[in-house]
Amino acid sequence: MQYLFSFCNVKRVVIKVGTSSIAYPTGHINLRSIEKLVKVLADIKNSGKDVVLVSSGAIGVGCGKLKMERRPNDIPSKQAAAAVGQCELMYIYDKLFSAYNHVVAQALLTRDVIDNPERKAHIINTFERLFELGAIPIVNENDTVSVEEIEATFGENDTLAAIVASIVNADALVIMSDIDGLYDCDPRKNPDAKLISEVHCISDDIISAAGGAGSSVGTGGMRTKLHAADIAMNSGIGMAILNSADPNLLYDLFDGKDVGTRFFK
Repeated sequence: MQYLFSFCNVKRVVIKVGTSSIAYPTGHINLRSIEKLVKVLADIKNSGKDVVLVSSGAIGVGCGKLKMERRPNDIPSKQAAAAVGQCELMYIYDKLFSAYNHVVAQALLTRDVIDNPERKAHIINTFERLFELGAIPIVNENDTVSVEEIEATFGENDTLAAIVASIVNADALVIMSDIDGLYDCDPRKNPDAKLISEVHCISDDIISAAGGAGSSVGTGGMRTKLHAADIAMNSGIGMAILNSADPNLLYDLFDGKDVGTRFFK
């Protein structure tokens, strides 16, 4: 079967980065990783693409800045960490993107806003105006004020990224993770695991290949990425999972090269 979708033709992309990709297990920012990511995203923006960054990490970074020994379990502590961490994240993103002459805009979303048609329309209009003005929206869940967000209203930021991709009418969604892509079994347990380069249907076999847990500072896993892929594909959006250790893979993806795992119908 011949598929019409091509990452070479992408004009608007949502890129999601997980906590473990921008922060150490301590919760402190991994400056080397985030600097490499921002440089590539700035260059992709320079090429003429609209870029949206969905960034996890507020709670993890907040825990690090507040010198918490581990990620808290109680809601007030999580919200306090998010309040501190979100401020730190945006400060760093603003400083790094400014070095490449790009303006960033913060967008904190909650499920009730997405589910309300009138408020959703306002969100869409705001994003479109930001694109017209050349800004890069940086999106996260509004963990500081909404208990539901922390307790999994969106599920986690993989799902949020897919929803954002849908509402901004993106051509592609890229999830940057700490793994090369989807394997036929867990590569951390089986050295013979094989990378699945293309997925055109989220079948039972694909779901069974997905593992579970995320990192100690994050919440996601491969199953959440498959859920995001299902949302994206059903919206006519191509999705890819790439290893965040090498942001240059984004160049390869948009050049049509065989990298990561790519999902499209």
